[in-house]
Amino acid sequence: MRFSSCYIPTLKESPADAEVVSHKLLLRAGMVRRLTSGLYVYLPLGLRAIDKIANVVREEVNASGFQELLMPMVQPADLWKETGRWEHYGKELLRFKDRNERDYCLGPTHEEVITDLVRGEVRSYRQLPVRLYQIQSKFRDEIRPRFGLMRGREFVMKDAYSFDADSAGAERSYRLMYDAYTRIFRRLGLRFRAVEADTGSIGGNFSHEFMVLADTGEDTIAFCHDCEYAANVERAEVAWKGTPCADACPEHEKVATPGAHSVEEVAAMLGVPATAIVKTMLFNVDGSTVAVLVRGDREVNDIKLKNLLKAQNVELAGAAAVESLTRAPVGFAGPVGLDVPVYADLELQGATDYVTGANAADAHFRHVDLRRDAVITAWADLRVITAEDACPRCGGRMELTRGIEVGHIFMLGLKYSEAMHAAFLDENGKEQLMIMGCYGIGVSRVAAAAIEQNHDENGIVFPPPLAPFECILLNLDPRSDEVTAKAEEIYAMLQGMGVDVLLDDREERPGVKFKDADLLGSPMQLVVGGKGLARGIVECKDRRSGEKGELAVEDIARAFSQWAAGVRRGWEARQA
Repeated sequence: MRFSSCYIPTLKESPADAEVVSHKLLLRAGMVRRLTSGLYVYLPLGLRAIDKIANVVREEVNASGFQELLMPMVQPADLWKETGRWEHYGKELLRFKDRNERDYCLGPTHEEVITDLVRGEVRSYRQLPVRLYQIQSKFRDEIRPRFGLMRGREFVMKDAYSFDADSAGAERSYRLMYDAYTRIFRRLGLRFRAVEADTGSIGGNFSHEFMVLADTGEDTIAFCHDCEYAANVERAEVAWKGTPCADACPEHEKVATPGAHSVEEVAAMLGVPATAIVKTMLFNVDGSTVAVLVRGDREVNDIKLKNLLKAQNVELAGAAAVESLTRAPVGFAGPVGLDVPVYADLELQGATDYVTGANAADAHFRHVDLRRDAVITAWADLRVITAEDACPRCGGRMELTRGIEVGHIFMLGLKYSEAMHAAFLDENGKEQLMIMGCYGIGVSRVAAAAIEQNHDENGIVFPPPLAPFECILLNLDPRSDEVTAKAEEIYAMLQGMGVDVLLDDREERPGVKFKDADLLGSPMQLVVGGKGLARGIVECKDRRSGEKGELAVEDIARAFSQWAAGVRRGWEARQA
């Protein structure tokens, strides 16, 4: 394509309301424009990137044996009421009525619709497995849309669903999609990790998130350097391999700690390390209050608490509830004499002589033995993992890094087939429920995540497979017949070679063209100018490394092929 005939409204400055790098650069590069909060128009270059991602997704999902269909974005409330999600999904579900006062919603996901479809068609085990997917716009009415395509209200998503006759088949379907996702993100040239994750509002038995590694990521992931274990910190296991301490300690005693609300303040006042303090946190769990104990230098993982108690809702108790239960201000709660269920992190078994809150204003207890002085309902892994913890699988070194979730796969089990009675007859004529999985990729989010991972001070640095144009060809002097003729010749040659190329034929200053070329992020740049042609060369630049070179005009096809192969190998090596 020719720059002069393309709609590419680049900007010199980032709009004031753009917060993260991808948002700024997508706007500056003329790839998207904001319609209203959380809603964006995909301009031609942005749509090209989205389409390239979607095509890679489609090819790999098709190759895995899933078939594409398209479901309505508008969904009837009756289906959501069958599963109970009409009441429980929250305000992110945009509900509305049609002219006949019937309730509908805009689909944030399609579990209900696909289950309704399959239950109406499948009768026998011989028809299973069924594996279907779509690529479609979704809508989630985010309370605070932000970060451009990273967290918009409307977005492009690939969602796939599998229906199997038994657990073994369901696990095969899950593995097919897991492997497909791995191939997809490798083909797109992204550095990523597949991590164990919480199932959240989708539900199910287990799940994996696919995270693009980026310093600006919203999520923290923990991964092992010595094996394949990786997990979102919400789910990352902490393997406590110690033995319960049996050392005796003095009877607990109350000590004054005026104004010492925090672990740091108590440690300084009593002259003890944070590791000798037990932090008591009160949570509201489905309307009841429980206490969670962790070491003073640790943080409670409320997702682990939610999963342990099989709860729907978990949130920190408010100050009024804390004061009512402990008869003390926030900061002085402790497990001794506390009349609620108390859950303690496993690590606390490793010692006996602790400092805890005394459930009294400006007071703490010294010499607390949790087994002796408190009633512990259960011991469990209840804390957030740290980089100092050993890998729960192999004992190797863990690292915490930031990531952006771009894909999520779930083993749903019977959650939806049971609620909606999606059943079939097995080989013995007995009715069984289908076992389901669901698998999502945020196609538009991948584009933003790729930019968060791949950019510099000059603009986007797209991986070759998802760049709107893999090569940008700059004609530095469109008024020169010689330069223009050679630029057109090379342009035709690249097109004939199957290279996705943008010819910058605008009558603009070279400086403007160079800046726009860097901003748009094409992996390869070719520069045709009068001075270079006089020397028999065309200049080339690898956008990722910044390395510049020269290609001989007389053998430009061979020279370009060799150079382009090196640019692509550089991306592959970086990913590895």
